[in-house]
Amino acid sequence: MNKPTIIKPNWPAPKNISAFTTTKANNLNLQLESNRLKLIDIFSLPSDPIWLKQVHSNRVIDLNKTPKNFEADASFTSKPNVICTAITADCLPILVCSKDGSEVAAIHAGWRGLSNAIIKNALNCMKSDRNNLLAWMGPAISQQYFEVGNDVREQFLAQNQQSVSAFQATKQAKWLADIYKIAVLELTRYGVLEIYGGKLCTYSDKEHFYSYRRDGKITGRIASLIWINSQN
Repeated sequence: MNKPTIIKPNWPAPKNISAFTTTKANNLNLQLESNRLKLIDIFSLPSDPIWLKQVHSNRVIDLNKTPKNFEADASFTSKPNVICTAITADCLPILVCSKDGSEVAAIHAGWRGLSNAIIKNALNCMKSDRNNLLAWMGPAISQQYFEVGNDVREQFLAQNQQSVSAFQATKQAKWLADIYKIAVLELTRYGVLEIYGGKLCTYSDKEHFYSYRRDGKITGRIASLIWINSQN
């Protein structure tokens, strides 16, 4: 089987870090269990990816242990060949690694998670100093297509007044939200200054990405994966 098109982060990650995001190529909808199994074979992954039950929460799972509950929206590990994942279809996947390649994390950052400190919680779980972390933002819905109500905007402003710059008024009580800018504000607020990505729109690029806002509940999912390669 030909390998489907994938997106590799353009960031200065250590050589022992592997990361990529899938696309719609070859109809690889990662919402389906059968396609998740195909993914392992297609890319010769070192282990089964850890698939979270994402619920737009601010819960983070430690994959150095054996979780009993996979209901969470971020995971992290310092163990080799343990694959952290986030599946998305407009929400923002954020991959994080330390500059020395000792730990990684994957974050599913929808607006609910972002407004409830999912980024802060994930960073707090990592041992590395924040100035020794790299972050890459994968494909997500761009501001042009992400209209939200005033209630959503107010939730962000209550957490961080700087978020005002991430919202553009469209009509009464409606705003266009820049999910990338919100994430950058959160990452920098908590000390992560080397941030990459944030250029791809799931809504406008129908050829490569699924989009919940564009296609509705029937849409598929892409996956963003990151892991530490074994030195052996």
